[in-house]
Amino acid sequence: MRSVRGRGGRPLFPRRPGAGRSHAVAMVTGYLVLLFAIPSNVRIGVLGSLGRPSFLWGLALFVVWLIWRIQARANELPTVLQPIRLAFWGWFAVVMVSLAAALLRGQPPGQAVTLIGSVLRPLSWAGVMLVIMDGLTVRAEVFRLVRRISLGAAALAVLGLVQFATGRVLVDRFTAIPGLESETGGVTERGAFTRPSGTAIHPLEHATVLCAALPLAVSVALYVGTARKRWFARWLAWLPAMAIALGAVLSVSRSAIVGLGVAVVLTIPSLPKRVRPVVMIVGVIGVMLVIAAVPGLLGTFLGLFNPSGDASTQSRTGALARLAEFMAPSPVYGSGFGSFLPQYYIFDNAWALMLVELGVLGFSAFAVLLASAVHSALQVAPAERRTVGVTPADSAPRAPLTITARTLAASVATVAVVFAFFDGMAFPQAAGMVFLVLGLCGAARRIASP
Repeated sequence: MRSVRGRGGRPLFPRRPGAGRSHAVAMVTGYLVLLFAIPSNVRIGVLGSLGRPSFLWGLALFVVWLIWRIQARANELPTVLQPIRLAFWGWFAVVMVSLAAALLRGQPPGQAVTLIGSVLRPLSWAGVMLVIMDGLTVRAEVFRLVRRISLGAAALAVLGLVQFATGRVLVDRFTAIPGLESETGGVTERGAFTRPSGTAIHPLEHATVLCAALPLAVSVALYVGTARKRWFARWLAWLPAMAIALGAVLSVSRSAIVGLGVAVVLTIPSLPKRVRPVVMIVGVIGVMLVIAAVPGLLGTFLGLFNPSGDASTQSRTGALARLAEFMAPSPVYGSGFGSFLPQYYIFDNAWALMLVELGVLGFSAFAVLLASAVHSALQVAPAERRTVGVTPADSAPRAPLTITARTLAASVATVAVVFAFFDGMAFPQAAGMVFLVLGLCGAARRIASP
């Protein structure tokens, strides 16, 4: 049986670095462009909620990966155990059990179709994750994809900054294309400020992507800046990270500030010791400059962290008080993934929503999935040290992978925290970003393994 092949007859997923360049980076870059460049609220009208371009491309990637997996020879399959893969399929098994139980219980008219459609979303995310995990074969490909994610997030941040300054969406012309339609979404206001959303449905989705991308942008800035000789060229390498951090701050969101703080705290230990004080000093100066340049911003942020006067905080705490009530019908495997629609109740908490839709089993399985990604990324440095033949002379190419892997772990941990303030799995960009990073964690672990 012939293996799946790309252009020029080369294997689509070469297993050896010398077997030809993998096409996985190009395929995932296509997904990244669809995810970031096309607004999340734009879809193909005839397909309804399943018509988002990034979702369809993710399904296509899953099909490509599945065909490769079926046709590949035994010696072409990866031999490194991937905890992320096992954890994902464990979580997906809970999703399927929950779906079966929900259909057996009976559903309101039309909701059964919604439930079945919701099962396709994890497969689309899996397509991206598995193609990255099994398709990236060398360090350069991991770094190339991380850099593209960083640049894409920086472009989103710049778009958000323009929206913050102008109060205009600027990306609402896609519906002029025949066959496309859009849902609700766009910029909102909080206090006297515009809350930018970039190309996301909601400002919190936009902020989640930026917070998750910040550690990756820092690792790219370190690697690119080190390779440049002139001082101003080194500073230019930090522009994407600076734009992402500024975009997160000006999203005027309490969740974004918390996520940004977590990202910074977890990223700094992964930096070389000589770089840490510079990053911290520049960060503090940058925050002071932003507060000075935007009058009233500090007062708005202080008001956000005043629980007694903030309606969104009271809404979240009230939702948690009712969590046991919504879990009661099916506490073990939940009511079904995607079944708890916004018209029933809004939790603004991905973990609470996971408990309702997938029960304790699904909640635990997803926590294990994120924990396995963090563990896999943190195993890169020990694996590099155990690699036979590493000497000071040839260890230089390995340092960027170690730093990148640590920032990948910081990105996953940041998402885990931000999801406590935002039901991110229900939003395309936030969920897509999570599985991009999960795939990179697995790829880094496999490449670093002896």
